Amino acid sequence: MPGTGRGAELGKGDSAADIVWPFVMVVVVMIGLCVASLDLLSAARAFVGGESRWSKAQKIAVSSLQHYLSSHDEADYRQFLDAIDVPLGDRAGREELDRTWPDMTVVSAGFRRGGTPEDDIPGMARLYRYFHGVGSIRRAVDVWVEADRSIDQLLALGTDAHRRINTDQGSAAWAAAASAHLRRIDERLTPLEYAFSDALGNASRETSNLLRVWLCLAAAVMVLVATRRARRLLDDRVRVADELRASEDRFQLAVAGSNDGLWDWDRTTGHIYLSPRLRQMLGLNVTDDGAATSVFLCIHPQDRRRVMRAVAAHVWRNHPLNVEFRVPQRHGAPRWFHARGASSRDATGSSRRMAGSVTEITERRKADAMLYAAKERAEVTLQSIGDAVITTDARGCIAFLNPSAERLTRWSTDHARGLAVGAICQLVEETSGVSIADPVMQVLQGQPAWSQHDKLVLMHAGGSTTAVDLTATPIRDRNGNMDGVVLVMRDVSRDREHAAQLSYQASHDVLTGLINRREFERRLARATTAAESNGRSFTVLYLDLDQFKVVNDTCSHAAGDELLRQIGALFIGHVRATDAVARLGGDEFVVLLEDCDADAALNMAESLRVAIGDLHFAFGERSFATTASIGLVSLSADQRLPREDILGAADAACHLAKEKGRNRVQTYHLDDDEVAVRQTEMCWVSRIQAALASHRFRLYAQDIVDLRRHSPHRHVELLLRMVGEDGQLIPPRAFIPAAERYGLMPSIDRWVVQSAFAALRDATDRGLPDIPSQCAINLSGTSLCEDGFAVFLRQQFIAFDIAPSSICFEITETAAISSLSRATAFIHEMRALGCYFSLDDFGAGMSSFTYLKHLPVDFVKIEGSFVKDMIDDPIDHAMVEAINNIGHVTGKQTIAECVGTPELLAAVHRLGIDFAQGFVLSVPRPFLQESGVAPTAFNA
Repeated sequence: MPGTGRGAELGKGDSAADIVWPFVMVVVVMIGLCVASLDLLSAARAFVGGESRWSKAQKIAVSSLQHYLSSHDEADYRQFLDAIDVPLGDRAGREELDRTWPDMTVVSAGFRRGGTPEDDIPGMARLYRYFHGVGSIRRAVDVWVEADRSIDQLLALGTDAHRRINTDQGSAAWAAAASAHLRRIDERLTPLEYAFSDALGNASRETSNLLRVWLCLAAAVMVLVATRRARRLLDDRVRVADELRASEDRFQLAVAGSNDGLWDWDRTTGHIYLSPRLRQMLGLNVTDDGAATSVFLCIHPQDRRRVMRAVAAHVWRNHPLNVEFRVPQRHGAPRWFHARGASSRDATGSSRRMAGSVTEITERRKADAMLYAAKERAEVTLQSIGDAVITTDARGCIAFLNPSAERLTRWSTDHARGLAVGAICQLVEETSGVSIADPVMQVLQGQPAWSQHDKLVLMHAGGSTTAVDLTATPIRDRNGNMDGVVLVMRDVSRDREHAAQLSYQASHDVLTGLINRREFERRLARATTAAESNGRSFTVLYLDLDQFKVVNDTCSHAAGDELLRQIGALFIGHVRATDAVARLGGDEFVVLLEDCDADAALNMAESLRVAIGDLHFAFGERSFATTASIGLVSLSADQRLPREDILGAADAACHLAKEKGRNRVQTYHLDDDEVAVRQTEMCWVSRIQAALASHRFRLYAQDIVDLRRHSPHRHVELLLRMVGEDGQLIPPRAFIPAAERYGLMPSIDRWVVQSAFAALRDATDRGLPDIPSQCAINLSGTSLCEDGFAVFLRQQFIAFDIAPSSICFEITETAAISSLSRATAFIHEMRALGCYFSLDDFGAGMSSFTYLKHLPVDFVKIEGSFVKDMIDDPIDHAMVEAINNIGHVTGKQTIAECVGTPELLAAVHRLGIDFAQGFVLSVPRPFLQESGVAPTAFNA
């Protein structure tokens, strides 16, 4: 209702306090500033008083010491000591305050010696600690420190005079000199005392002025804050009022738009409020009065008394008001409604006001009727479904079996009704054969639903069994009480047979019947865990058939499959029953020998190698000799490998066996460098493939400088780097050998070509300066011999619109000579487009100068190992000179690599070499880095 919400109370009750407290805070802050001001002024006054005592004590000390020099009276000396103790005490207090954490007892003792009253000491300490470095106070402190030096001289003079007089060493001349020294000290101290007084006076005035300014600023700030706070509170009050009006509007709109009818009965006045929707439900006109009698008259006569009793029970006995009733309609059947209500009561528990809602439930009633019909249909459906359905009552006694349940249990409903489920169904676990407890009783005892944790079988009277899946679910009534259990069983005999077959196929190789890689890795993990826990040794044999491809290529894959089947059968007679033999794929097999030391495993490996060699496989009219290369990894308690590295180590040992001539057993050792190199290279394969997939290669460029003349056109060689998983750059010498060994170079070469072309195209389109006029790109021998690589290059030239004359392909002499005819054909094809070629690392291989005459290349790059040592090694000098001369005679231009010093550059220039490349001329730098091109990766 308007004006009765919580927001209205907030607007009325809290405004005064919220407005007053900022002004209270202003007064408190002002009082605090005044107290601080008085404290500072009091401390300044105390320092002025202390200065007066200090000056008087100093004058007394000078006068007493002057008398002592002439009278030699001990009383004068004691008077001198008493007087000088005043400045000494003040200095002790000041020096303690200069510490980071001063001891206030020491400070108080020092200032009390100087004659300062006890009550002034805390204020003086605060003023000195927090303001001794500010303005005039700092100047006063400096004067104080300087005066203390003269006090030290005065004390030293007095001490020396006392010693001489007591030992009769004080001559007349000495006394005159001491007296003159005393006057000089006094003359120095007098102006310092005046300066200290002036500085303290200025400090007091500055402090007063500063405090006035602070007070004014603080007052202004606090008044401003208080004003803003008051303004905000007033705005909040207006906002709360607006929100209250908006809330009332929302309430009215909700009442008008609600599908439920709302009512409010003030029992004090007897007035009843009915929302427009409720009037419409009851069939009342807008002009009808809001009396209780008119409302009850709208209810169906058969329900009216029941509703009135429910209202009375709620009013007088606080029973929940939750009643359904009908309202007659002028046309059609009565409609059903559901009324809810609650009361606000006084201290005696009497209902003063009631409110609630009325919801039409005609459709729900219809739905209940439809639900009953659906239940009937469900029972009919149960008669026809394939799953066995058994229902019980709340005691667990069978009430119903559908026909499928009768067939599965071999019991009829008439005979089973009233029995426990356990009486007609004996269920046991398939693996253990142990009977399970009655699932129906478990559900009735409180388990919300039941399902088996193991595979179950149903035992029949004749001893036969049926594999079943079983679920048991409680049946509850409208009030949530347990009304029974429904038990569903499904015959899964065929499913389990099929699953067993699939499980076998998932863990075994279809061709050979051996276990597959996944099952082998599971057994290897189990063996590794057992070895780590009890120190048992085990061995892994990795077998690869030699020249298996010859069988496939000669007699088709059917012959290869038959050979693999015979090899798989051969293992059965040569390994123990506890050993695991797996086919990993292709012609690769692996054997796990548990509880087998290294010597026994080696004998087993040799036995397998000999047996495979004695197989003499024949297919049709052809026969083949069969051999295998075997890698052996034996692990014991003192020799361990990470689980994920064991197969890799065995594979690396197998590869090494193949490289050493095949048909042999290669044993892996942790300190075996050869196997470690192969294993490292194999690890690089996945890293290279990942780098290609995630664009983690980078192109760098190094200038190739023309030594004959200055040329405005840049000639660069593109160099490759790989970005490691940690973000560090990896040089090509780390991963290129592995890429060459495992056939990844074509993918890398394609990446380099596409990346370089994309960067050049992007730089040209954006008009970047200093774009190289010629780029040298290295190609591997594998790419030269790959079918379709020339077609790929043509496509890239067209796709990126790159002039072929701007590209120079570099090939090593080893790659060119290994397949001279294909290399020559490739060079001729690319040169026809306009590309240039350079023979890289010439002199490093075993070729002769004859190849240089016939290879159609444009440049010859002299091997850097000759160039680096040509100054000190005459043989290298002669080699470089010979290669340069032969290159020029054959019409080719020469390039010297690895030119690292100015002396080496001069020597290269003297030989007449055309170009030079090295760190003395330029260092590799990112190639057109700003282009930001991310080329497509080629998977190996």
